[in-house]
Amino acid sequence: MIKAAILTISDKGARGEREDRSSQVIRELLSRLPVGVVEYRIVPDEASRIEEAIRALAQISDLVLTTGGTGVSPRDITPDVTARIIERELPGFGEAMRMEGLKKTPRAIISRAIAGIYEGCLIINLPGSPKGARECLEVVLPAIEHTIAKIKGDPAECGSQ
Repeated sequence: MIKAAILTISDKGARGEREDRSSQVIRELLSRLPVGVVEYRIVPDEASRIEEAIRALAQISDLVLTTGGTGVSPRDITPDVTARIIERELPGFGEAMRMEGLKKTPRAIISRAIAGIYEGCLIINLPGSPKGARECLEVVLPAIEHTIAKIKGDPAECGSQ
């Protein structure tokens, strides 16, 4: 069973001014895999709070999914903070999400979402909108279980699965 954590990054959400519907979408999609959500947090778009939360959640989970802060607005800093934390980037995740998103909207090109590995945990940035979170997670969902297995040291050949 994969242990997952969901981290919503939203100023309005952290202040209780907006319902966090993206985390609900993420939970729904994760139910397709052998995943248990072990923790959920919501923090404002502040670098120190985001970094602290990602680091803490990575200690108790195999997968941390962030939602929010992946665009180009001045307070959209999630990918910047994630890039500082991760030890190895997995660029295919972000590329796949943007490629699929471009089929639906030209605005997908401005997403800066990234993914990578931090202390044996897979970290994936998702957009903050429920629609964007759904579309992006659906693209990478089939690769999550295998990726985590490889991070944990599964010796099987990638082509054999």
